[in-house]
Amino acid sequence: MERTDKKLNNLKNDLSFLKRLVHDCQFAHADHLRILMIKACQNEDELKRALSYLNEICGTDFGFSLYSFNTLLIQLAKFDMSAVAQDVYTKMLNSGIRPSLLTFNTMINMLCKKGKVQEAELVLSKVFQSDMCPDVFTYTSLILGHCRNGKLEAAFQVFDRMVKEGCDPNSVTYSTLVNGLCNDGRVDEALNMIEEMIKKGIEPTVYTYIVPITSLCEAGCLNEAIELVRSMRKRGCNMNVQTYTALISGLSRAGKHQVAIGLYHKMLRNGLVPNTITYNALISELCNEGRLSIALKIFDWMQVQGTSPNVQTYNEVIKGFCWTGDVKKAIILFNKMFKSGPSPTVVTYNTLINGYLKSGNLNNAVRLLDVMKGSGCEPDEWTYSKLVSGLCKNGKLDYASSLFHEMIERGISPNQVSYTAMIHGYCLEGKLNTALMLFEEMKKSDCCPSVETYNVVISGLSKDNRFFEAENLCNKMAEQGLLPNVITYTSLIDGLCRNGGTDLAFKIFHKMEKRNCSPNLYTYSSLIYGLCLDGKADDAETLLAEMERKGLVPDEVTYTSLVDGFVMLDRLDHAFLLLRRMFNVSCKPNYRTYRVLLKGLEKECKSLTEKVVAQQEAVHICSSDERYSYYEILRNLVTRLSESGCELTVDTYATLVRGLCREGRSWEADRLVENMEEKGLSPNREIYSSLLVAHCNVLEVDYALKIYDMMADRGLELHLSIYKALICALCRAGRMGEAKNLFESLLEKEWNNDEIVWTILIDGLLKGGQLDPCMKLLHFMEARNGSLNFHTYVILERELSKLDIPIKTHVISEKFQVLRGIH
Repeated sequence: MERTDKKLNNLKNDLSFLKRLVHDCQFAHADHLRILMIKACQNEDELKRALSYLNEICGTDFGFSLYSFNTLLIQLAKFDMSAVAQDVYTKMLNSGIRPSLLTFNTMINMLCKKGKVQEAELVLSKVFQSDMCPDVFTYTSLILGHCRNGKLEAAFQVFDRMVKEGCDPNSVTYSTLVNGLCNDGRVDEALNMIEEMIKKGIEPTVYTYIVPITSLCEAGCLNEAIELVRSMRKRGCNMNVQTYTALISGLSRAGKHQVAIGLYHKMLRNGLVPNTITYNALISELCNEGRLSIALKIFDWMQVQGTSPNVQTYNEVIKGFCWTGDVKKAIILFNKMFKSGPSPTVVTYNTLINGYLKSGNLNNAVRLLDVMKGSGCEPDEWTYSKLVSGLCKNGKLDYASSLFHEMIERGISPNQVSYTAMIHGYCLEGKLNTALMLFEEMKKSDCCPSVETYNVVISGLSKDNRFFEAENLCNKMAEQGLLPNVITYTSLIDGLCRNGGTDLAFKIFHKMEKRNCSPNLYTYSSLIYGLCLDGKADDAETLLAEMERKGLVPDEVTYTSLVDGFVMLDRLDHAFLLLRRMFNVSCKPNYRTYRVLLKGLEKECKSLTEKVVAQQEAVHICSSDERYSYYEILRNLVTRLSESGCELTVDTYATLVRGLCREGRSWEADRLVENMEEKGLSPNREIYSSLLVAHCNVLEVDYALKIYDMMADRGLELHLSIYKALICALCRAGRMGEAKNLFESLLEKEWNNDEIVWTILIDGLLKGGQLDPCMKLLHFMEARNGSLNFHTYVILERELSKLDIPIKTHVISEKFQVLRGIH
């Protein structure tokens, strides 16, 4: 700001002195000062201001000279002010001052840089009309214009013309053609061009080599690029920032990160300052490969060296965090951008939205869309498609539908992904008729259904036992030139198997094989499920062997269907043999696998009890207490797992504990954890988290706090959902003081304040009907200078409006009152 004021004062002083010179008719001195004032301008705004002042005092006696016109045109071209330059050029022609070749060349070069060759040729005609001859600069500018337009033949015609006219090309001329050839993908011809210029005694400069080296690196021809660098250095051309950057980028893309980083350090030793593009080349590829720790080191080096990260740098690091599942750190970085710049772009928002969707946090993904729109960053087709898809997959159909229509209202036509997601969502909800109506609507629009769209509808119809409609759609699909693929056939097979039509499913199976459409894992899994449902577990096991012979690896779903098949036939021993097989091939059972086995053990226990009762023996096989009874079955499962040769690991217990907690069986989960500790196994973060949330759900707060302390003592990272569960439970239990203390400890950590409000205050307290604790914690946060994004207040206001709870003025924060006044 001070620098701007100083510049303005200098300009005013110069202007005052200029007026005095003009008043005294010292026009030569005045013209010299005017030229210095124009040259002193360092940006577009300064030049506009200077020009505005100069125009005020340029009367009939003190007009622009040729030199001042040329100086002004050169400065206007420098700052890409072509429209103003055109006006000045016209004014010059009308003033009677005869332009020089420099005047014409400045205009031709400026126009050609923008690819406006036809307009440049009109200026060239003025050169000939003025009895002047174009020079190497004129011709090179025209060559540049044709290259910018991708018209290489026209560029070479100009080159041939200049040679014919006796105008010798220089290094810049050749470099321009070399760059044009490279940009057109003709790198070999570009390299030949370099050889040609050397033979003609024209020495290439480092700028001749930059684009060919970059092109070779981008094409993955790293060895050729390095060889070209060697050739360049032999000719006495030292590497500059651009050549280092091209090589660093190529090495990074090839996965040779250590070499790239070594080259970066060499660059520093040689006294060259890497630019933002250099750092981005290193950071981007490291983030793409998930090597985030090294990328962050370079991100820090960049700022230590005084190079400011640009929006691409931030976007790459944010993408890296999201890909590794660390959305927490991505949001902190986003918040830094939001407050200090550079402003987040649609790419930033889309990356974060995708990160939230991948982590299953739909609420925050949608809130980020609100922040995006409120910040003036327009969501694009990708933003809506991803959100609509994520919402549909998670059963949030109403909101997905509203976003789908909002997208249309904003003038964004739904693409195949959006339509398919919505149709799939309706199918999942069992709203097939609505799905079919949207499918017809899609066909009427300019968006043609893809194979994936047809597959979604066919799957929905098949699962709803509308097989003949599904088959007819298959035929219509083929009529549209879309061949049914393995997913199409599998959808039909899966629907039939779920509805007792396994025999017909096998006919489809053989039909697809005859059409050279190889079944995949899901095809076999559907058939195995159908056979097991029909009580044909042995046939299903034979089919499993067949799929393995074909090189397909069964997953936990396939095995679980088979295990369930044998459990239904009361062949529990064989079911455990299959489980051991799963362990042996490193196929991790899920909770449903264990749930199926528990069902079998429970059935076995009841059967034994019934036999004892029948024999009127006073022996208790299973406890009368439901919890103890279930835990005994769990212990039996653990014993049988061990006896079957299945190694009991922390992961095994984690799967069981997580499943039990989701079923509300926290007591049994606690006993199971005791069992694992007796076996010398320590619970991991996942186990503790599951237990803590389960105990919070039933307001067993003291036990939950005990788990929290154990997690903290063991240095386990606590997710925001843990704090949400605990704070909400403490508030519900009337222990506000403890909730506040816990909230205070959370604020001291590296969490983003907006995310804390979204997750704990809104999703936790507000949606749980806890308005008073929510507002108290909001006040507390604000009192500690916990700054929030304005759009978070907008989201809070909207969520409050949904509540049927009367809102008292005194519980709303000052900022919030202002916000409510605005809205």
